[in-house]
Amino acid sequence: MRETLHLLVVDDEMGMRLSIERALRSYVTVFEDIDVEAGFRVTTAESGEEALEQLKADPAEIILLDYKLPGMSGLDVLQILTEAKSEALVVMITAYASLETAVQATKCGAFDFLAKPFTPDELKAAVHKTAKAHTVQAQARKLAGERRQIRFEFLSILAHELKSPLAAVEGNLRILQEHALGDPIENYDRLVERSIIRLDGMRKLIMDLLDLTALESGRRQRNLVRQDLCKAAAQALETHQALAAEKKVNLLFCPPGEILLDADEGELAMLFNNLVSNAIKYNREGGSVTVELEGRPGEVRIQVHDTGIGMTAEELARLFGEFSRIRNEKTRNILGSGLGLSILRRLAGLYGGQVEVASVPDQGSTFTVTLKN
Repeated sequence: MRETLHLLVVDDEMGMRLSIERALRSYVTVFEDIDVEAGFRVTTAESGEEALEQLKADPAEIILLDYKLPGMSGLDVLQILTEAKSEALVVMITAYASLETAVQATKCGAFDFLAKPFTPDELKAAVHKTAKAHTVQAQARKLAGERRQIRFEFLSILAHELKSPLAAVEGNLRILQEHALGDPIENYDRLVERSIIRLDGMRKLIMDLLDLTALESGRRQRNLVRQDLCKAAAQALETHQALAAEKKVNLLFCPPGEILLDADEGELAMLFNNLVSNAIKYNREGGSVTVELEGRPGEVRIQVHDTGIGMTAEELARLFGEFSRIRNEKTRNILGSGLGLSILRRLAGLYGGQVEVASVPDQGSTFTVTLKN
């Protein structure tokens, strides 16, 4: 990435201003560890008062500030910038190369100190150091802002996802409290059943959030041992047998023999459970879910086919976002957290793999997960 930084030189000596401007006019420095290169747009001011006026109209990222100026001193300018919480980094320039001066300038907020006389190489070294610090700080501020925005969006979506089921359960409880359906207890069975379904959905959301947080933070304790993927797939199918029976969906799996992978048992369970549960939930009544496993040189491939509602190309494009659920007339009664596939992608990433999806509306979808062995 290439960026141009505004560098302001504040010095009452015209020769000094011109020599710095000449040395930096075509200077480009590279920060290889953060993949950034920086050039400089150099402007000048001959007094502290002029510098402050210029900065109001044209803020600078780096300021080379002479310690001794006519009228307002360099330290006065530095103090004003510090009080104004300027993001510019200041390098103090002075002919008085004493430790006391450097300490005083640093206490007032200077980033670095450059003693006169200095060579072009010494100037460029100081500018390189300062420019890199500015770039790192700017990237950190940008990242912090993005994280705040993501956190805000996350909490907003979470509140929205919880608000609807909470309102439904509260409404059902009030009907029970007021005996609005009469005295026979069986009149309320449907309300209780619907409330339990809603509570199960909220529990699933909470568990998915915990799984996603553990994966994102890297704090989940992993225990990588030799695992048989056929066994993990069979366990997931058994776990979801009741859900499949309820929807009259056939679960099909023909184990090809042992397919071994160094993996965490819990992560494999998460992966297969997400694949199988989604294939059942978004299927049609009387449909089928087929699980296929294949061992390849250096990797294993997991495929889960369903005969469900399928997705359009537009829906596929936004499928793996967090809290991203396909919302249409066919899915409005299907409960889910919208986090399962985001978790799936992160799990695949832990094994150097990826997730691919092929889908045709009203015909079904195929999820393919590859994991490096």
